[in-house]
Amino acid sequence: MLRDFTKIDTFLTVVKEKSFSKASKKLGISQPAVTQQIKLLEDYLEVKIVDRKKNGIKLTKAGEEFYKIVLKLEKCISNAEKDVIKIINKEIVFIIGASFTIGNYILPEFLTQIQSAIKNDVMIKVDDSESVTEDLLDKKVDIALIESPIFNENVFYREWMDDELVLVSKTPLPKYVKPEDLYSYRWICREDESHTREIIKEEFATIGIDCDNFEFRSIVTSSTTAKQTVLKSSILDNTPTVTIISKYMIEQEVANKELYCARVRGLKLTRKLYIAYLKEKKNEAIMDCVINFMMSKKKV
Repeated sequence: MLRDFTKIDTFLTVVKEKSFSKASKKLGISQPAVTQQIKLLEDYLEVKIVDRKKNGIKLTKAGEEFYKIVLKLEKCISNAEKDVIKIINKEIVFIIGASFTIGNYILPEFLTQIQSAIKNDVMIKVDDSESVTEDLLDKKVDIALIESPIFNENVFYREWMDDELVLVSKTPLPKYVKPEDLYSYRWICREDESHTREIIKEEFATIGIDCDNFEFRSIVTSSTTAKQTVLKSSILDNTPTVTIISKYMIEQEVANKELYCARVRGLKLTRKLYIAYLKEKKNEAIMDCVINFMMSKKKV
């Protein structure tokens, strides 16, 4: 049983998170699966180690002793993996797969810091979220940073940061626009199959706005194309040409007053960005190092 570190890792996570449900989310497995793994440990030890309380969990006396033992085991395994990495790190190129927004506008801010943190070369492969996830499953990338998770039972997903989607125009807009004013703009929109468009359409519906009734100027297949189309748009009859894209994509253009952004009154458009990696690699020291670094760079 002690050679099966999966159950021990589950136990450690339950203790650190002080909750079965929080451990479930962090590990990427169901809460019943967490409960079952703890029970298997208790059956093996023939003693109860975790008491579930209304406000969390509490270790029994035997549980506290077991916790001290497995902490030593975890430290030994981590040290051993770090020693292995020291031997081979000159030959490793850590490959990060990233969706377009993340790879082009977020990662460049701290790419060199990642390389320093893991003491290895890092390569970035940018593609859409679906392709990046496929590359992860095919082991063509070591980790995936995506905004549209395609959930797979072999992959862990960690919530990384919130990405706000904002209304963007080449002409100045009010800080907050009225929902009804959206019908008066000329729109550059993503294609129907786009996850971003799906999020926008669903959120607009909550305030009674039907995207299908907008005046469309162009339908594009990428956020970068949407931004460039707005940048190059001409002003017709003082009617703004607008699109909705990630705030991270336009930081430089807004600073230079080449583009202007606004929010829709009564609505905040956000989507989660995720870190994804194979479950079989969750205990690798280099993976742990990369994930800890990425979580430390969590932007608000």
